[in-house]
Amino acid sequence: MGIVITLKINTLVMKRTWLLPLFLLFFLGCTQVKQMPIEEFSKEDLKNAELVDVRTPEEYLAGHMEDAINIDWYAPDFISKFSELPKNKTMYIYCKKGGRSAQAAQALDSLGYTVIDLLGGYDALQAQEEN
Repeated sequence: MGIVITLKINTLVMKRTWLLPLFLLFFLGCTQVKQMPIEEFSKEDLKNAELVDVRTPEEYLAGHMEDAINIDWYAPDFISKFSELPKNKTMYIYCKKGGRSAQAAQALDSLGYTVIDLLGGYDALQAQEEN
């Protein structure tokens, strides 16, 4: 009898353990983060905003957009670093090509930040400057 009760409790706990990740996946998938090609971004966009480079510190030091602050997407304290920034400001997010910034934008949007993902990333900006 004790084994049956234990198995039922374990089954219930396992079912609930899967519900939270599924709910978060669904919730994050339903949000609509605004996007803008990085080539269209201008200093005028920074009037009430922050420009955030989510690449690694090494990538940032190799070259970055003027006025950008660096908050590494891979850092374990990524989310807590944003607690230092006001939520009433728009966050313009970019990375190297767009993958990390898209993930970061989704995460920040789900936390209540207004986020604009700069499409194409720093590589697209560099390519534009070369032409």
